[in-house]
Amino acid sequence: MAKKKVWELSMRKIREILRLGLKCQRSNREISRSCRISHVTVGKYISLAKEMQFLYEKIEQMDDMTLRGIFKTDDTAQNKNQYAQPDWNYIHREMKKKSVTLQLLWQEYKAVYPDGYQSTQFCELYSRWKKNLNPSLYQVHKAGEKTFVDYAGQTVGIVNRYTGKVREAQIFVAVLGASNYTYSEATWDQTLPNWTGSHVRSFEYFKGVTKVVVPDNLKSGISRACKYEPDVNPTYHDMACHYGCVIIPARVAKPKDKAKVESGVLVVERWILAALRNRTFFSLAELNAAIKELLIKLNEKPFKKLEGSRKSWFENIEKHALLPLPEAAYVFCEWKMSKMNIDYHVDVKGHYYSVPHSLGREKEFSIRYTDKTVEIFHDNERIASHLRDDTKGRHSTIKEHMPKSHQQYLEWSPSRIINWAGTIGESTQMLVKTILAIRKYPEQGYRSCLGILRLAKRYSKERLESACKRAVFIRGYSYKSVESILKHGLDKEDLPQYESGLTVTHENIRGNNYFCKC
Repeated sequence: MAKKKVWELSMRKIREILRLGLKCQRSNREISRSCRISHVTVGKYISLAKEMQFLYEKIEQMDDMTLRGIFKTDDTAQNKNQYAQPDWNYIHREMKKKSVTLQLLWQEYKAVYPDGYQSTQFCELYSRWKKNLNPSLYQVHKAGEKTFVDYAGQTVGIVNRYTGKVREAQIFVAVLGASNYTYSEATWDQTLPNWTGSHVRSFEYFKGVTKVVVPDNLKSGISRACKYEPDVNPTYHDMACHYGCVIIPARVAKPKDKAKVESGVLVVERWILAALRNRTFFSLAELNAAIKELLIKLNEKPFKKLEGSRKSWFENIEKHALLPLPEAAYVFCEWKMSKMNIDYHVDVKGHYYSVPHSLGREKEFSIRYTDKTVEIFHDNERIASHLRDDTKGRHSTIKEHMPKSHQQYLEWSPSRIINWAGTIGESTQMLVKTILAIRKYPEQGYRSCLGILRLAKRYSKERLESACKRAVFIRGYSYKSVESILKHGLDKEDLPQYESGLTVTHENIRGNNYFCKC
């Protein structure tokens, strides 16, 4: 009798579930709270009724035995067939593929097992199964989506074979989000050149690039740490643009944002650095060769709670989702801001590079320089490009950047000036040659020579030739001397004649006898 009462109570629950679901159109969770029964169970009955296209009016007319025959609540054999267990390892692996959702995987499961779990229970069971995995796997990362990068806390000492001095090398680690495929290498420090260089080599190791790179707030990569808008170093940003990815730093003091690489660093320390603890290395190349060998073993090591390894997951789900590498690897560059000097040049490491003079001195320019080139930008547009020259104090000038007057001046050469002087006369040519010869650099005499030659327009070629003859005679090798001669008409006077053995006596002049030895 008691058993029958329990059965009747259970059937009343079922009827109430069907009434609230089919007639009142309430949600599974609302029915669950009302009937004090699991929403999974609620979903089972509602889904089955809908699949059989029952209206509530029809169910209301059925007796308990008929209803029992339809739902078969106590048929354990059918329950066993109905609730065929999905391959959760397969489900978890497929979830990492691009655009794959749990709902899609449930639909595929139902296509094979029509009497299997319904959507809600399927999702809950997967969630329970996932909790048994390593906590670092709680976040689901799509294939090709993120690369996590950081430095290990441990360092490796490298011995100088000549001095015996030990220098500590830093260990860089990069981990792909979906497959946990890992890359590691040693560098001397964490400076910007090594930081970006390690990224480039990791991309080459992966043979592709993810859409997002997640670093810590390392100073080499992040100029200013901020919870909401961190400033990415211009060089680091330039590298990201080259590879078509975006830099999204982890939040300050939020290690869960980069849990993948935190776990990856721990794995590298345990399976690589610990294995090398008793070895002595004498060069960075030797250390990296040892890391490379152990890295292969690490990526091929089977997972404990999942099928496959880092390498197999990478090959199957992530390799083909990566962005392709550009044709050429990124070349390290540095950036600086500078204004134009008065001579339309900007300073880079003590050398001066020209920019178009028309832009004006008040504008500020962005300068990108590598070990081979210097590029100058204004309003995000490249306005000048030069070959890198580290000679301090010298200038690299593009003719088109100069004012017209300066361009014309630049076109002159010593031979051209001397030839022009020769058309005026022998003395003019001799004076010009002398002016160019006595300067340390011939260019320093250009202005003086051109000024002298242009005096022919004002005074005539004949007078200029006579003036130059007098200037040579008195050793007045300058524009001012020639101009003064012409201005005062001295070119019209005869040159003085001096006798070759002329002796001048004066009380202040010492004779030969003064220097004789007594």
